[in-house]
Amino acid sequence: MNWTTLYSSLRTGDIQKKNANPDPVRTSFLRDYDRIIFSSAFRRLQNKTQVFPLPGAVFVHNRLTHSLEVASVGRSLGKSVGEQIAAKYPSVSEEFRDFYRHELQSVIAAACLAHDIGNPPFGHSGEDAIRNFFTELEAEAKKKIHGQLSPNQLKDFERFEGNSNAFRVLTHSFNENDAGGYKLTYATLAAIVKYPCCSEDGFNKKSGLIATKKSGFFDSEIGTYKQLAETLGLPKKTGYHHVYARHPFVYLTEAADDICYRVIDLEDAHRLHIVSLEKFMELFLPFFENEKEYNGIDYVRRKLNNINDDNQKVQFVRAKWIGLMVEKLAQAFMQHEKELLEGSLQTDLLKCLSPRDQELIKVINEFSVARIYNYRSVVEIEIAGFNIIGGLLRELVNAVLEPENLRSEKLLMLIPQQYIITKDASKLYYDIQSVVDFVSGMTDLYAIDLYRKITGITIPDLR
Repeated sequence: MNWTTLYSSLRTGDIQKKNANPDPVRTSFLRDYDRIIFSSAFRRLQNKTQVFPLPGAVFVHNRLTHSLEVASVGRSLGKSVGEQIAAKYPSVSEEFRDFYRHELQSVIAAACLAHDIGNPPFGHSGEDAIRNFFTELEAEAKKKIHGQLSPNQLKDFERFEGNSNAFRVLTHSFNENDAGGYKLTYATLAAIVKYPCCSEDGFNKKSGLIATKKSGFFDSEIGTYKQLAETLGLPKKTGYHHVYARHPFVYLTEAADDICYRVIDLEDAHRLHIVSLEKFMELFLPFFENEKEYNGIDYVRRKLNNINDDNQKVQFVRAKWIGLMVEKLAQAFMQHEKELLEGSLQTDLLKCLSPRDQELIKVINEFSVARIYNYRSVVEIEIAGFNIIGGLLRELVNAVLEPENLRSEKLLMLIPQQYIITKDASKLYYDIQSVVDFVSGMTDLYAIDLYRKITGITIPDLR
């Protein structure tokens, strides 16, 4: 791979020789950011669970606020790395230097903004609920679905992945005639796909490839990703159906997310009185012990001594820690430039930090799993998500399998027209995919409301 070919303003749905965007104010990559932030799929993230149940008396992060903060951190990472790449290769074209100095930050910010846009309701348990439904199929439903779908198509559902769904949401046109979905640039889309492989090749940690840790595109979007990879020069891995080398920009998107959720989830836990101020400081202050000047532990402690409110103290340390991690991970990115361009770096940037920093992050991870991600209210919403998403899928998938049934006809009327239901047995994969598109796009509250209504728990009001 080469820095000169790893970016393109070509968009999904465009002809290959389309002229560049002439707008002097909003460049192609700024337009990506705008298209995402004004989309209904992005707005719906405001009512999708990040970790803690929504809404509550204390306003904690949801998927939307999390995504906005990740985009802010991603912009800083893109700016830092872009400046370093432009400075390292001064003899390359002016267009090259302009992209890396001024545009890479917009690409990473847009990718970060959209990184969770394919996640279903109820946090990561929503993904598990979809997977569980399709792996636990029984009797006639199992026979029909397994008989009609290819192995990769079946894995799209059994290994449902929010990352793959994000790529679909952004590139699929659903019931519109104009191809290309959101029509984002190839550069931004490539920076979103953390695991560039199909479902059949994915979820394979034994391969040693970071690309196959999960999956990045469904069977229906293989052609779209192939076109993107060929345009940007992303090599395909041999010995697999559809596995590609990770685009280097992905590491920055991933790093921004990794930075944010590790500290933000603990900040939320502190506001909810799940984690004490002392414990929060115990986890994060050690990162500053070997730093100098404004990142040094003495400076940080002096600033903390001048802050009265505990929440403000946590916010200050959060901000300092994010700044420190941006600096270190941008440096790690450039230190591993050779492996990034070879497609041989098989770990995320956090694991490229010093052994001491990695050990401190490991402590945060272990504490978060034990005290936050398994906290009672978090577990309760995960269970609720399993029941609600599983119940919705049971009703709607069975309706697709038996479309001639009178109750099925009524249920299928609830699915918006943008999700095409053909009722053609030969197109069962696409009909089921439309159901999953509908359910995964729901907000937490809408999913709860619809589940209650179609199961008769509540009777709808006449409107």
